Amino acid sequence: MRKNLKSIFNFYINSSLHVAIAVVCLSAVSLLNFGHNLSVSLLLFIFLGTITSYNFVKYAGIAKFHHSNLPKSLKSIQLFSVFIFLGLIISTFYQPVEILIIASISGLFTLLYALPVFSRNRNLRALPGLKIYVIGVVVSIVTVLMPLVLNEDLFQRDVVIEFLQRFLLVIALVIPFEIRDLNSDTAQLNTIPQKIGVARSKMLGYTLIILVISAEFLKQEILPENLWSLIGVGIITILFLNRSQIKQGEYYASFWVEAIPIMWILMLFGLAGIL
Repeated sequence: MRKNLKSIFNFYINSSLHVAIAVVCLSAVSLLNFGHNLSVSLLLFIFLGTITSYNFVKYAGIAKFHHSNLPKSLKSIQLFSVFIFLGLIISTFYQPVEILIIASISGLFTLLYALPVFSRNRNLRALPGLKIYVIGVVVSIVTVLMPLVLNEDLFQRDVVIEFLQRFLLVIALVIPFEIRDLNSDTAQLNTIPQKIGVARSKMLGYTLIILVISAEFLKQEILPENLWSLIGVGIITILFLNRSQIKQGEYYASFWVEAIPIMWILMLFGLAGIL
């Protein structure tokens, strides 16, 4: 029984279901921060698109070269991804053209991140020092610009600040993953911990969180629930950064750190009901 539960949980993590829920939560935060209702159709589109993109990046190369002898777990993820992709195609027909334009931009970044389109057959992921920033840009596009494009001027002050906040927060959230992978990442990736070490990477993460929270005070409209939930998620992120290490628990980054956006939306809902 325990083994079966672990297999189900591993499928939940490895199939990108968990990260997709986290991305949906970040998108919902953007909608709520600007006083908009949650769109089930849009959030479902983002959910399906996130799983498709993440699984393409993670497994396309493996499936291409080892298709005939893939382990059962990866074959299950492959089949799951096919159904998710079909759902994404259907969902596309229900989205306004503005959403599809934003999705195309993020999709282009995903392709450049995964496919060898640059010199020496390299992709964005392999270009030294770029990986974490590409992730930050793509997640910010999907979770800020896509939810707000229909109802907000994307160049207005508060939206620009929200985008920059999300970008910095995502970089801070990726740092525990880069610390975890310090011994397995190739030197050519030139990740933040490779360049400045674990301790300074954590300090950088703390600084980014302080900047994220400070930037909230630059917005034209500051809602108490938005501010306090942001402070809450900032404190949680700092705590997880502080405990990050090369030898960390199996699910420390892949489950708990990626669950921080879920905690954020829960705090935002709770505070909205109190304040």
